[in-house]
Amino acid sequence: MRHAVFGGGGRVRPRLVLSVSKACGRGDAQVAAAAASAIEFLHCASLVHDDLPCFDDAPLRRGRATVHVEHGEPLAVLVGDALIAGAFEVLGRGCASNPMLLGPLVATVARSVGAIRGIVAGQAWESEPAPNLRLYHRAKTGALFEAAVSAGAIAGGGDPAAWLPVGSRLGEAYQIADDIMDLVGSAKALGKPVGQDHRNDRPSAARELGVGGACERLQTLCNSMFTCVPSVEGRDDFVLWAMSLCKALFPQMEQKAVQPESTAYSAVQAL
Repeated sequence: MRHAVFGGGGRVRPRLVLSVSKACGRGDAQVAAAAASAIEFLHCASLVHDDLPCFDDAPLRRGRATVHVEHGEPLAVLVGDALIAGAFEVLGRGCASNPMLLGPLVATVARSVGAIRGIVAGQAWESEPAPNLRLYHRAKTGALFEAAVSAGAIAGGGDPAAWLPVGSRLGEAYQIADDIMDLVGSAKALGKPVGQDHRNDRPSAARELGVGGACERLQTLCNSMFTCVPSVEGRDDFVLWAMSLCKALFPQMEQKAVQPESTAYSAVQAL
């Protein structure tokens, strides 16, 4: 489990939970930290299972051997299962001082990994001969981003539904960037195998739209994401943080300001 969780990674999803909670400004820091940890546990569990021989059969993750290569396939299956269970244990402990938030958070987080619109559905789409690219992306990647912003809003005393468009757009952008790098990136730079989409005949934005079209879609998603940020107390600070995140995550696109009336956009040039 330590190999799966502490092997690097950008911690994008838990950082998103904490940033949304902070932007809403009226919440419980302990609950936000628990939700962030739970979502990272679930993300790491999905990577362990995704790398298994029955799915991608990937030898590398985050620059080192995947869990099943290092510790064997049976333990890798159990590691993924244990991290899923551990996510809800962490969430339960973190909400002990604010139990009214536990129900909404459990429902939100569980939905993101379930079989209807969550990660399980995303993995299932990979077994289909001709899956819908948008539905596949939303389930496999977007659902956990939606859960991150929703959980952050719940912990921060905000409206989770108002943040959903931010999570869905960022999640789709993240998956498109991953599709692009799988086609044109290097295993050394990414710390994981490339060419997996072609090898496994998997749906890919880069393959469907071309690299140029995928980059344009990536830019559109990021610009529209900024316009969707709700009018909360910490909106400008969140937008600045999100813009710096996009610049770091998506080198394929040229960052552009889309809301000049906001003070956040006048300051972004300093990033």
